[in-house]
Amino acid sequence: MTSGGLRPKISDEMQVQYEVKHETTEVFKNVWRIVPPDPSGNVYVIRDKYKTVMIDTGLYQTFDYVQQELNGIGLQAEDINLVINTHEHFDHIGGNPHLWHTAMVAAHRSAATKIELQDEYVTHMKENRQRDGDFSVHIWLENRALFDIGDYKLKIFHTPGHTSGSICVYEPFHHFMFTGDTVVKGEYLTPMLESGSAGEFVNSIERLLTLKVDVLFPGHGAESTDPEKDLRWANDAARERMQQFRDYQAAGGKRRIRAKAD
Repeated sequence: MTSGGLRPKISDEMQVQYEVKHETTEVFKNVWRIVPPDPSGNVYVIRDKYKTVMIDTGLYQTFDYVQQELNGIGLQAEDINLVINTHEHFDHIGGNPHLWHTAMVAAHRSAATKIELQDEYVTHMKENRQRDGDFSVHIWLENRALFDIGDYKLKIFHTPGHTSGSICVYEPFHHFMFTGDTVVKGEYLTPMLESGSAGEFVNSIERLLTLKVDVLFPGHGAESTDPEKDLRWANDAARERMQQFRDYQAAGGKRRIRAKAD
Protein backbone atom coordinates (compact mmCIF):
# COMPACT_ATOMS: atom_id res chain seq x y z
CA MET A 1 0.00 0.00 0.00
CA THR A 2 1.37 3.36 -0.90
CA SER A 3 1.85 6.32 1.43
CA GLY A 4 -1.36 7.76 2.82
CA GLY A 5 -3.34 4.61 2.03
CA LEU A 6 -3.84 5.56 -1.62
CA ARG A 7 -3.54 2.62 -3.99
CA PRO A 8 -2.47 2.66 -7.65
CA LYS A 9 -5.01 2.20 -10.39
CA ILE A 10 -5.01 -0.88 -12.57
CA SER A 11 -3.94 -0.27 -16.14
CA ASP A 12 -6.07 -1.16 -19.15
CA GLU A 13 -3.56 -3.83 -20.08
CA MET A 14 -3.48 -5.52 -16.69
CA GLN A 15 -3.76 -9.26 -16.95
CA VAL A 16 -2.86 -11.76 -14.26
CA GLN A 17 0.92 -11.41 -14.43
CA TYR A 18 2.63 -11.65 -11.08
CA GLU A 19 5.05 -13.73 -9.11
CA VAL A 20 3.19 -16.28 -7.02
CA LYS A 21 4.52 -15.78 -3.51
CA HIS A 22 1.93 -17.87 -1.64
CA GLU A 23 1.72 -15.33 1.18
CA THR A 24 -0.99 -17.22 3.02
CA THR A 25 -0.77 -17.45 6.79
CA GLU A 26 -2.91 -19.19 9.39
CA VAL A 27 -3.34 -16.21 11.71
CA PHE A 28 -5.63 -18.01 14.14
CA LYS A 29 -6.87 -21.58 14.34
CA ASN A 30 -8.64 -22.28 11.01
CA VAL A 31 -8.39 -18.58 10.07
CA TRP A 32 -6.17 -17.69 7.11
CA ARG A 33 -4.99 -14.41 5.61
CA ILE A 34 -4.45 -14.51 1.85
CA VAL A 35 -2.42 -11.61 0.44
CA PRO A 36 -3.17 -11.23 -3.29
CA PRO A 37 -0.94 -9.02 -5.47
CA ASP A 38 -1.32 -5.25 -5.07
CA PRO A 39 -3.51 -3.30 -5.14
CA SER A 40 -5.87 -5.95 -3.82
CA GLY A 41 -6.91 -5.91 -0.20
CA ASN A 42 -6.28 -8.85 2.10
CA VAL A 43 -8.66 -11.79 1.88
CA TYR A 44 -9.48 -13.74 5.03
CA VAL A 45 -10.95 -17.23 5.20
CA ILE A 46 -12.52 -18.85 8.27
CA ARG A 47 -13.25 -22.58 8.05
CA ASP A 48 -15.61 -23.52 10.85
CA LYS A 49 -18.04 -26.31 11.75
CA TYR A 50 -21.18 -24.75 10.30
CA LYS A 51 -19.96 -22.36 7.61
CA THR A 52 -16.85 -21.34 5.73
CA VAL A 53 -16.60 -17.56 5.49
CA MET A 54 -14.54 -15.25 3.29
CA ILE A 55 -14.03 -11.68 4.45
CA ASP A 56 -13.46 -9.48 1.38
CA THR A 57 -12.65 -10.87 -2.06
CA GLY A 58 -9.92 -8.59 -3.42
CA LEU A 59 -9.75 -7.76 -7.13
CA TYR A 60 -11.50 -9.57 -9.94
CA GLN A 61 -8.15 -9.97 -11.73
CA THR A 62 -6.36 -11.59 -8.81
CA PHE A 63 -9.05 -14.04 -7.74
CA ASP A 64 -7.28 -16.89 -9.53
CA TYR A 65 -4.45 -16.33 -7.04
CA VAL A 66 -6.97 -16.53 -4.20
CA GLN A 67 -8.26 -19.81 -5.62
CA GLN A 68 -4.73 -21.24 -5.73
CA GLU A 69 -4.25 -20.32 -2.10
CA LEU A 70 -7.61 -21.85 -1.18
CA ASN A 71 -6.46 -25.08 -2.82
CA GLY A 72 -3.35 -24.93 -0.65
CA ILE A 73 -5.46 -25.07 2.52
CA GLY A 74 -7.74 -27.78 1.18
CA LEU A 75 -10.62 -25.63 -0.06
CA GLN A 76 -12.29 -24.77 -3.34
CA ALA A 77 -14.06 -21.51 -4.13
CA GLU A 78 -17.32 -23.48 -4.07
CA ASP A 79 -16.70 -24.32 -0.40
CA ILE A 80 -17.20 -20.69 0.62
CA ASN A 81 -20.70 -20.33 2.09
CA LEU A 82 -20.66 -16.65 3.08
CA VAL A 83 -18.80 -13.57 1.86
CA ILE A 84 -18.68 -10.52 4.15
CA ASN A 85 -17.52 -7.28 2.51
CA THR A 86 -15.98 -4.85 4.99
CA HIS A 87 -16.84 -1.90 2.73
CA GLU A 88 -17.69 -0.93 -0.82
CA HIS A 89 -14.32 -0.20 -2.48
CA PHE A 90 -13.16 -2.03 -5.62
CA ASP A 91 -10.15 -3.69 -3.98
CA HIS A 92 -12.38 -5.44 -1.43
CA ILE A 93 -15.43 -6.40 -3.55
CA GLY A 94 -13.92 -7.00 -7.01
CA GLY A 95 -13.84 -10.78 -6.60
CA ASN A 96 -17.52 -11.04 -5.60
CA PRO A 97 -18.74 -12.27 -9.02
CA HIS A 98 -16.53 -15.35 -8.69
CA LEU A 99 -18.50 -16.40 -5.60
CA TRP A 100 -21.94 -14.84 -6.03
CA HIS A 101 -23.64 -17.95 -7.43
CA THR A 102 -22.38 -20.34 -4.74
CA ALA A 103 -22.12 -18.16 -1.63
CA MET A 104 -24.28 -15.62 0.14
CA VAL A 105 -22.82 -12.10 -0.03
CA ALA A 106 -23.27 -9.77 2.95
CA ALA A 107 -22.44 -6.08 3.41
CA HIS A 108 -23.67 -3.27 5.60
CA ARG A 109 -26.76 -1.66 4.10
CA SER A 110 -24.86 1.59 3.45
CA ALA A 111 -22.33 -0.38 1.42
CA ALA A 112 -24.88 -2.73 -0.15
CA THR A 113 -26.87 0.08 -1.75
CA LYS A 114 -23.74 1.47 -3.44
CA ILE A 115 -22.57 -1.98 -4.54
CA GLU A 116 -25.95 -2.88 -6.02
CA LEU A 117 -26.43 0.48 -7.75
CA GLN A 118 -22.83 0.34 -9.04
CA ASP A 119 -22.19 3.74 -7.52
CA GLU A 120 -18.95 4.43 -9.35
CA TYR A 121 -18.40 7.68 -7.43
CA VAL A 122 -17.67 5.56 -4.36
CA THR A 123 -16.74 2.05 -5.52
CA HIS A 124 -14.26 3.05 -8.30
CA MET A 125 -14.92 -0.30 -9.99
CA LYS A 126 -14.83 0.73 -13.65
CA GLU A 127 -12.08 3.26 -13.04
CA ASN A 128 -9.95 0.35 -11.85
CA ARG A 129 -10.99 -2.01 -14.63
CA GLN A 130 -13.05 -4.41 -12.56
CA ARG A 131 -15.22 -6.78 -14.56
CA ASP A 132 -18.97 -6.54 -14.78
CA GLY A 133 -20.80 -9.36 -13.07
CA ASP A 134 -23.27 -10.20 -10.36
CA PHE A 135 -22.88 -7.63 -7.61
CA SER A 136 -26.17 -8.09 -5.79
CA VAL A 137 -25.90 -8.31 -2.02
CA HIS A 138 -27.95 -11.11 -0.49
CA ILE A 139 -27.74 -9.96 3.14
CA TRP A 140 -27.96 -6.26 4.06
CA LEU A 141 -26.32 -6.04 7.47
CA GLU A 142 -27.17 -3.82 10.40
CA ASN A 143 -25.00 -2.85 13.33
CA ARG A 144 -24.49 -5.68 15.85
CA ALA A 145 -25.69 -8.44 13.52
CA LEU A 146 -24.24 -11.79 14.59
CA PHE A 147 -23.21 -14.87 12.62
CA ASP A 148 -22.75 -18.15 14.53
CA ILE A 149 -20.53 -20.25 12.29
CA GLY A 150 -19.44 -22.87 14.85
CA ASP A 151 -16.49 -22.28 17.15
CA TYR A 152 -16.46 -18.64 16.11
CA LYS A 153 -19.12 -15.96 16.42
CA LEU A 154 -18.80 -12.99 14.07
CA LYS A 155 -20.34 -9.78 15.35
CA ILE A 156 -20.78 -6.86 12.97
CA PHE A 157 -19.90 -3.35 14.10
CA HIS A 158 -20.86 -0.53 11.74
CA THR A 159 -17.80 1.74 11.73
CA PRO A 160 -18.39 4.56 9.22
CA GLY A 161 -15.51 6.90 8.50
CA HIS A 162 -13.36 5.49 5.71
CA THR A 163 -16.70 5.02 3.91
CA SER A 164 -20.29 5.23 5.12
CA GLY A 165 -20.65 1.46 4.75
CA SER A 166 -17.49 0.37 6.57
CA ILE A 167 -17.79 -2.41 9.13
CA CYS A 168 -15.50 -4.30 11.47
CA VAL A 169 -16.08 -8.00 12.13
CA TYR A 170 -15.44 -8.92 15.78
CA GLU A 171 -15.04 -12.32 17.43
CA PRO A 172 -16.17 -11.57 21.01
CA PHE A 173 -14.92 -14.78 22.65
CA HIS A 174 -11.49 -15.07 21.02
CA HIS A 175 -11.07 -11.28 20.89
CA PHE A 176 -9.88 -10.70 17.34
CA MET A 177 -11.28 -8.31 14.78
CA PHE A 178 -11.20 -7.83 11.02
CA THR A 179 -11.06 -4.09 10.39
CA GLY A 180 -11.06 -3.67 6.60
CA ASP A 181 -9.75 -0.16 5.91
CA THR A 182 -11.10 1.29 9.16
CA VAL A 183 -7.84 0.63 10.97
CA VAL A 184 -4.64 -0.34 9.18
CA LYS A 185 -1.65 -0.82 11.46
CA GLY A 186 -0.54 2.62 12.68
CA GLU A 187 1.72 3.56 9.78
CA TYR A 188 -0.94 5.88 8.31
CA LEU A 189 -4.52 7.00 8.60
CA THR A 190 -6.67 5.58 5.83
CA PRO A 191 -8.12 8.37 3.68
CA MET A 192 -11.68 9.58 4.13
CA LEU A 193 -12.80 9.16 0.54
CA GLU A 194 -16.20 9.75 -1.08
CA SER A 195 -18.96 8.95 1.45
CA GLY A 196 -16.40 8.98 4.28
CA SER A 197 -16.28 11.28 7.29
CA ALA A 198 -13.51 12.08 9.77
CA GLY A 199 -16.11 12.87 12.43
CA GLU A 200 -17.81 9.51 12.02
CA PHE A 201 -14.39 7.88 11.96
CA VAL A 202 -13.55 9.29 15.40
CA ASN A 203 -16.87 8.07 16.79
CA SER A 204 -16.29 4.61 15.29
CA ILE A 205 -12.79 4.33 16.75
CA GLU A 206 -13.97 5.42 20.20
CA ARG A 207 -16.63 2.71 20.15
CA LEU A 208 -14.05 0.09 19.16
CA LEU A 209 -11.86 1.17 22.06
CA THR A 210 -14.56 -0.04 24.46
CA LEU A 211 -14.14 -3.64 23.25
CA LYS A 212 -11.64 -6.24 24.42
CA VAL A 213 -9.51 -6.86 21.33
CA ASP A 214 -6.18 -8.70 21.33
CA VAL A 215 -5.37 -8.55 17.63
CA LEU A 216 -6.60 -6.59 14.59
CA PHE A 217 -6.55 -8.11 11.10
CA PRO A 218 -6.66 -5.18 8.63
CA GLY A 219 -7.64 -4.95 4.99
CA HIS A 220 -4.03 -4.23 4.02
CA GLY A 221 -0.76 -5.20 5.63
CA ALA A 222 0.06 -7.19 8.74
CA GLU A 223 -1.96 -7.67 11.90
CA SER A 224 -1.78 -5.35 14.86
CA THR A 225 -0.91 -7.02 18.14
CA ASP A 226 -1.25 -3.75 20.04
CA PRO A 227 -4.81 -2.76 19.07
CA GLU A 228 -5.26 -0.03 21.66
CA LYS A 229 -2.12 1.76 20.47
CA ASP A 230 -3.16 1.62 16.83
CA LEU A 231 -6.76 2.58 17.54
CA ARG A 232 -5.67 5.57 19.63
CA TRP A 233 -3.17 6.56 16.93
CA ALA A 234 -5.93 6.56 14.32
CA ASN A 235 -8.26 8.47 16.63
CA ASP A 236 -5.64 11.15 17.36
CA ALA A 237 -4.68 11.44 13.68
CA ALA A 238 -8.30 11.97 12.62
CA ARG A 239 -8.84 14.62 15.31
CA GLU A 240 -5.65 16.37 14.20
CA ARG A 241 -6.82 16.43 10.59
CA MET A 242 -10.19 17.87 11.59
CA GLN A 243 -8.45 20.62 13.57
CA GLN A 244 -6.18 21.37 10.62
CA PHE A 245 -9.25 21.70 8.42
CA ARG A 246 -10.98 24.01 10.90
CA ASP A 247 -7.84 26.14 11.04
CA TYR A 248 -7.71 26.20 7.24
CA GLN A 249 -11.36 27.25 7.02
CA ALA A 250 -10.79 29.97 9.62
CA ALA A 251 -8.07 31.34 7.36
CA GLY A 252 -10.48 31.45 4.41
CA GLY A 253 -9.78 28.06 2.84
CA LYS A 254 -12.61 25.93 1.45
CA ARG A 255 -11.02 22.69 0.34
CA ARG A 256 -12.35 19.33 1.54
CA ILE A 257 -10.52 17.39 4.19
CA ARG A 258 -8.23 14.62 3.02
CA ALA A 259 -6.84 12.59 5.88
CA LYS A 260 -3.48 11.02 5.14
CA ALA A 261 -0.15 10.76 6.84
CA ASP A 262 2.62 13.20 6.09
